[in-house]
Parts: sequence; C-alpha cells; structure tokens
Amino acid sequence: MLRIHVETPADAELSSTLDELVAERARRMLAAALEAEVDAYVTALSDERDVQGHRLVVRNGHAVARSLVTGAGSIEVRAPRVNDRRVDEVTGEKLRFRSVILPPWARKSRRWPRSCP
Repeated sequence: MLRIHVETPADAELSSTLDELVAERARRMLAAALEAEVDAYVTALSDERDVQGHRLVVRNGHAVARSLVTGAGSIEVRAPRVNDRRVDEVTGEKLRFRSVILPPWARKSRRWPRSCP
C-alpha cells in the first residue's frame, strides 16, 4: 500500500490515522453497495412465491467476515446473504444469487495491484 512520507512523529500519527480513515470509509462504501445490490435483487423477485404463498427469494443475514485487499488497504467485508429457493425448470438446477460487486472467490479487488504511471 502506498503511504505518505512523514518527517516527525506527530506526522506519523496523522498519516496512520488518515490510512485508517480511508480504509474505514472504503469498507462502509463497499458494505452499502453490497446491501443495495442484494436489496435490488430481493425486491425484483419479491413476487416469486411458492404454493403456500411464501417468498422464494429472501434475505438471510450476513456471511462470515473475510479480508479483501484493495487500493485502500486490507479491509474486512461481511457480505449479505440471500436464500434463493427458485429452481430452473429446464435444467432442474437451483438458481443462486451471485454478487457482481464481490464474487464469492474474491480476496483482492480486480484492479489491485495497479501499475504505477
């Protein structure tokens, strides 16, 4: 991760605080984007019901936290979970929610490491 060059101990404290601030804001922005993605998915499929009238696609808490390496540093991510009980009528396979923002296998952002200009 790129860091700010510091001259004095007071500047060192300021730069670590700045790095922590950037990482925390990145974590919050990612969490908000993931929540919005899941909400849009669940809302779009809210009319899908089983024979008893229960929704087939519902929220199901959050996944276990995992570390993601980004340009802002390493951040902890707890992705929202979706319980999707729909089945593809042609293949018989269960349909699943896959996040476009954060795929299940991702441990690094797609743009990390970036080449320096």
